[in-house]
Amino acid sequence: LASWLVETQGHEGLVLAGTTGESPTLTHDEQGQLFRAVREAVNVPIIAGTGSNDTRAAVDLTKRAVLAGVDGLLVVTPYYNRPSQAALVDHFTAVAAAGDDVPTLIYDIPARTGRKVDTENLLTLAYDVDNIVGIKDAAGDPGETAVLISQAPENFEVYSGDDGLTLPLLSIGAVGAIGVATHWTGQEHVQMFDAFAAGDVVKARQINAMMLPSFGFESMLDAPNPVPTKAMLRMLGHNVGHGRSPMHMEPPGLEAAARALIEGSGLAIEASLPTN
Repeated sequence: LASWLVETQGHEGLVLAGTTGESPTLTHDEQGQLFRAVREAVNVPIIAGTGSNDTRAAVDLTKRAVLAGVDGLLVVTPYYNRPSQAALVDHFTAVAAAGDDVPTLIYDIPARTGRKVDTENLLTLAYDVDNIVGIKDAAGDPGETAVLISQAPENFEVYSGDDGLTLPLLSIGAVGAIGVATHWTGQEHVQMFDAFAAGDVVKARQINAMMLPSFGFESMLDAPNPVPTKAMLRMLGHNVGHGRSPMHMEPPGLEAAARALIEGSGLAIEASLPTN
């Protein structure tokens, strides 16, 4: 799967054991094995998801990731226990320190974690912690992200973490995306990024519009992410199985819905649909 994402979908890097990678249901040993296996399989930057709502656990996993030879770290905001803003700064600082000099991205997704990292604290981390170099932004507030970008160090990078907001975030200075539908719309994302960089906003909007049904498919009330992604990948012939409990149930016909989404969509992946 990793090789396919790089070779056919145009991914310039891979995030392992993020939310879509089912990190909550993986043991630290399994995650370490995953980091090493993919590091050997592909020749693109590997970013390891090492976040937790337990600082000790995040530090342990970060050390394992560094030993596995990853190129970057993605550290989600501690979830459920909702630490104070001061505690968040302390947490991210400790985890980044465990990563030595490995570049680290903060993953800000308050809809899942219950806590937004304040812009002031993101700026503190960006200026005070050398290896905190960017953010995966799924906070859903492009206006506030624009404030962050305007005040952050020049080399601080913002990546969209919300597929539906990737194009708007590009317009305010984001440099890329860490997505979900990118598993099957990788080529379209590359084309959209290229068009936007070339100043062809109309073309970028057209490509984005082509992907909107995929953004709607990637997470639904009765099939939250990553359930639809696994169904899509199975339909495309990848042996990814089903999610681990409690993400193991999916509505009937989800693979058929995935196929119907691709058929006639104009997406490049349509040419790779298995024959019935």
